[in-house]
Amino acid sequence: MESAVLKSTQFRREREPSWRELEDLLEKLRKGSPRSLTPQELTRLPTLYRGALSSLSVARSISLDQSLLAYLESLANRAYFQIYGPRKGFFAVASAFVRRGFPAAVRELARPILLAILLSVIAAFAGYFLCMNNAEWYYTLMPGSAAQGRMPTSTAAELRAVLYDHDTAPGDMLSAFASFLFVHNAGIGIVCFALGFAFGLPTALLLIQNGLMLGAFVALYVSHGLGIEIGGWLIIHGSTELLAIMLAGGAGFALARAILFPGGKTRLGALAETGRTAGQVALGCVLMFCVAGMLEGYARQWVVTLWARYAIGGLMLAFWAFYFLQPLPPAPDDESQ
Repeated sequence: MESAVLKSTQFRREREPSWRELEDLLEKLRKGSPRSLTPQELTRLPTLYRGALSSLSVARSISLDQSLLAYLESLANRAYFQIYGPRKGFFAVASAFVRRGFPAAVRELARPILLAILLSVIAAFAGYFLCMNNAEWYYTLMPGSAAQGRMPTSTAAELRAVLYDHDTAPGDMLSAFASFLFVHNAGIGIVCFALGFAFGLPTALLLIQNGLMLGAFVALYVSHGLGIEIGGWLIIHGSTELLAIMLAGGAGFALARAILFPGGKTRLGALAETGRTAGQVALGCVLMFCVAGMLEGYARQWVVTLWARYAIGGLMLAFWAFYFLQPLPPAPDDESQ
């Protein structure tokens, strides 16, 4: 026991000055930036880091006391993150994601996203024509919680009131219905992505169901002579919210594709690689749902002029088209070249 203590003490005495020097440099970096170090100190830092790693390796091999091992592990970890860790702060990372990460991920998953859009559009048209030909289909396609009392038996005046009644207090029927739609659509989008690993089948079913409900809802208003009005009511937030659902569905399909068709990679490896890109799309969809929530909570309920509703929705569509199709800024690796 005494021999081990002596060995540990001698080991510390011989190498501790370099550890202290490394600690001092790390503290300077923590309080400032690499510019706070002199050129000599910057040159010295990697050498001291490698020395700490060597000390840790030796300490482990000769089984020195646990307190010394814990100290050296902590020192080595701190040095690693200061030397090799990311230099960008939260806002820089968020800015890079919004400017390049999200649109680049959407472009990379263009095919599965187009599949999600195609399924949603076909389902919406199917729901519309089914309900226009037979109003009874509305009760099948639109669950009671989603209908919120809006049925084929409702009068045109009752349906119009939902679209233009903006003078009532918060918490009224209009606010409750708008909140329901946002929560429902956001939930659909998130689940579409999350269930992509189940070979994409739940994702496809959810997209089809959502499209059928949308088509049935539009058919209800068209059958009462309110087609243009319901278009204006939906486009303000739908141009963002429905697009986000389709993007999330495309991300789910990308996960399914990685599992079903991994190519030359293992399924786990293909899923991990695709999952990083799909995860970026899903994160971007969360931001889009937040934007849609603000449009739904304010613009749609307080902008009652029909042309203004279409103008806002059209501008949002144009914005998203430009955002996803514009030339991307160079990647960080490209900037350094």
